[in-house]
Formats: sequence, structure tokens, C-alpha cells
Amino acid sequence: MKHFTNNKEDIVTDAIDGTIAASGGTLTRLDGYPHIRVVVRSDWDKSKVALVTGGGSGHEPAHVGFVGQGMLTAAVCGDVFASPSVDAVLAGILAVTGPAGCLLIVKNYTGDRLNFGLAAERARAFGLKVSMVIVDDDVALPDLPQARGLAGTLFVHKIAGAMAENGANLEACTLAAERVIKASRSIGMSLDTCIVPGSLKEDRIPPGMAELGLGIHGEAGVEQVASKGAKDAMAQVVERLAATMPKTPHVALVNNLGGSSVLEMSVLTNDLFATAIGDNIKLLIGPDAMMTALDMHGFSVSVMELSDGDDALLKHPVAVPGWPGCTTVQTPNTVPLPDGLSPIRAPASPHASTKTFITECCKVLIAAEDDLNLLDAKSGDGDTGSTLATAARALIEAMDSLPLADHTQLYRAIGLELSQTMGGSSGVLLAIFFAAAGDASSSGLPMRESLIAGLDRMRQIGGANPGDRTMIDALAPALEGLKGGLRPAADAARKGAKYTATLTQAKAGRATYINADQLEGHVDPGAEAVALLFEHLAGT
Repeated sequence: MKHFTNNKEDIVTDAIDGTIAASGGTLTRLDGYPHIRVVVRSDWDKSKVALVTGGGSGHEPAHVGFVGQGMLTAAVCGDVFASPSVDAVLAGILAVTGPAGCLLIVKNYTGDRLNFGLAAERARAFGLKVSMVIVDDDVALPDLPQARGLAGTLFVHKIAGAMAENGANLEACTLAAERVIKASRSIGMSLDTCIVPGSLKEDRIPPGMAELGLGIHGEAGVEQVASKGAKDAMAQVVERLAATMPKTPHVALVNNLGGSSVLEMSVLTNDLFATAIGDNIKLLIGPDAMMTALDMHGFSVSVMELSDGDDALLKHPVAVPGWPGCTTVQTPNTVPLPDGLSPIRAPASPHASTKTFITECCKVLIAAEDDLNLLDAKSGDGDTGSTLATAARALIEAMDSLPLADHTQLYRAIGLELSQTMGGSSGVLLAIFFAAAGDASSSGLPMRESLIAGLDRMRQIGGANPGDRTMIDALAPALEGLKGGLRPAADAARKGAKYTATLTQAKAGRATYINADQLEGHVDPGAEAVALLFEHLAGT
């Protein structure tokens, strides 16, 4: 089972009840389950213009997550990706509309237009003042006569909601909503399709590809493009947005389509500001999940041209769980490191053969990145190769600033560089290794003995020993074998690395959490890296 759900038929009602239970009393619902699923503000007294929206479920926190003071008055929920019925929409309108009237905010999908439109007509027949706006912010197909409604809908919710909360009449709220819709545009990209509960997953996006201009119901995008990382993805999205954007101040909304990590969304946001429209973005909403497509591994960007007063309306306080807030974009400031943390470096000194030696060793680790990651995925978190390669690239970049002609200072400088550029426990342990080797070298010990002293310090602080299934299983015998030369050292390192594949219990590192069946037959990636290095040095 791919979802934490119960009966397929109860998904929406269960989710609504869970949201209401977590609201602290601010939300309630109309009777009428399961056919009428309407969530309303508990404090609503019908004294102001009501804002009603809704549509298919599966876009959480939209729409229920935006019901509350300062935004929506009611949300009408359909089944997953299916419009609610006319009766459900009408129930929502009747429940919250007073003399000030009601504004319906509808995304441009046929089912929503029809059901909300007919419900509005029936409500008017009851004598209620009801107006309706259609959000069509999708720019994936600029020539399409009926563009879809995407996350730009949230601009309408926020600005019209703030106006209604401040006492604006129905005509003013409607005109503002229409202005916002005209000024808004959105487009999304995803690396994978979503999984609708109870349905088979559609695997239409091949590995290495992304889909551009897709909707929020799992429907196919405009085109499939090569996936080349966050910067390229954001550039392609912005290219479509910029084609229709005036070069004026804008607000941007960075939306998680449901399956992207917080880390990814932060990277994408950073890349947004480096694009052609970055300087025009004055306000930012997100990054956050606001208008999702279940678990879709993608994102969307919505932009809106700012008019006078929009800043205050977008920042007007709200009491809803789904709104992440709106911030003014500012150039970030940095402060210097505290005293004692700014590194004291030995003066750089050139030494051609040492530079070549270190550079070649670094290239070995960079070349092995994918293989080591694959190996680590069998017994850890799959990043050993990337961790070592990142450190190797940083070391190459810093080469001309190292004291290459003074090996004692070089050990310490390498340790310092690794402590700053190499993540995880491996970076700390290797920094300790080289720092201790530098100390030993300064006392007059030759290279092999200095490295052994570094290993002893690393074992003492890290707690790992031979037989614990770590890089030490290859490093310790390699350093011992060095007294006979590089060939014996390389053979000893390879023998030690192979030995780790026979160990079915790790006593250090992340592999300690892996069961015996997953460990058996797989070489420890740290030990493999050590063996590769020594084999390179021995000329094999």
C-alpha cells in the first residue's frame, strides 16, 4: 500500500475531520457527509463579504488550509481530483452568505466552472448577491483559449480575503480578484507523476527527464525535457514566465507540488533569484506546499504584477494554517566568523610534484563518485562517493593556497580544508587524521609513522577499530604494508576492503543500522575508497 489511508471512499472525510480536529476550534463543517463536504470558519457571522472556493481534493493544504480569518470563509471539497457537486457548492454559499454577498473563486476546469456556476445561479434565485471569478493563470500553452487555474489562485484568495476582512464590498472584492487574475501567471515542472489513491501509477516520465507545464491533477505537461538539475529546471520555468511578464515589480510564489523535499525547494528558490526575473521579484511567498498534486515530485512558480496596495494586502495577517506568509526580498547580509574560528593558515608554498601527487589522488576519488555512492546505498545512505568527491574538488581548487613544500604544515592544512568542505563524520575523522599526522610530523616522525599516528588518533576519537567494517579495515593494513613499499600497501588495502564484505555486522558508522542480509557480500565504501587510492599509487 502506497498511502497511509483507510477506505478509498473515506479519504476526503477522514482528512477533513483530521484538519478540523487540529484547528483548535477555528474550523467546523456542515452536516451532510459524505455528499456535502464543506469546511467553514467557526467565527463567521455573515457581516462581511464571504469568499468561497473549492474543487477536487488532493491539493492540500488548498483549499481547507486557507479557510480562516483574512482569507477564505468556506471551502467545498470534492473527491480526489474531482469537482464537488452543485448541491455541495450551494450548501457552502447558503451557509456563509449574508447581506454583504459572496465571491466564488473558481479554478478554470470544466467541472468546477459548471458546478460552481450553476450553484451561483441557484443562490441568486434565493435572493443572495453572488459573483464569480475564474482563475486561468497557467502559461504552459499561451495560445490556449481556456488556460488552467494553478497556484496563482492563492494570490486571489489572499488579496480578496484581506479586502473582505477589512470591510470592502462585493464589487470591490470582485474587481480586485479580476485584476489579480489578469496580472498572474504560473507554470510547473515535475520529475515524476503523482499516485492517486486506489489507482495505478502512470510512469510516463522516463528517468533523466522532467515534465514541463503539467497540471495539478496528474495530467501530462506540454513537453518532456532533459533533467539537468535545479538551476536548469528553474531557467526553463522562468523562460515561459518571462515571455509574458512586464519588467515591473512582482510577487513570486514558489510552490511544492507535494513530493519535493524542503531542501530541494530551498535550492530552487535560490536559483529563482539568479534568473532573468530575479531582480523584479520584490515579494516572496514560500517556498512551501500550498497547491499540491498529491505526492508529485515537482514545483511550480507563480508570479503577479504588483499594484499599489498589494504589498499591504499580501502581508495582512491571517489565521490559517496553510499560508506561509509573504516577505520582502532583501539582499542577505553576512557576518564574520567569531574570533577563534577564522582559520590560521600556513603560507602557501609551491611544490610541483606534491601538487601533481595530490591532484591525481583527488581525481581518483572524483572518478569513483558514482560507484562509491552505489556501494554505499547498499549499506548506508548512498552519499559516500559524493562526500569524498566534493572534498576532492575543494582540495584541488585550494591547491595553490596550500603549503605544498612543507609536508608538516601540509598535513594540517589538508585537515583544515577537509573539516570545512567534507560533510558528515568522515570529514571530521579525516580532519583529525591529518591534523594528528601533522603534529607527529612536527615532532620528527617520518611520513609512514606520522600517518600511523594520525590513524591512532582517529581510532581513539572515532571509536572504530579493525573488524568494525569501516575504512580503517583497509587503511590500517595499508599503512602497515607501506614499510614494504606501495605495492604491498595496495595489496593489503584491497585485502582489507574485501574482508569488509564478509562482515555481517558493522560496529561503527551508519551501517550499524543495517541488517546482516543487506551487508553480506558488499564492500564498505570507505574501505573501497582507500583501496582505490593505494592501487592508484601502486600503478594499478
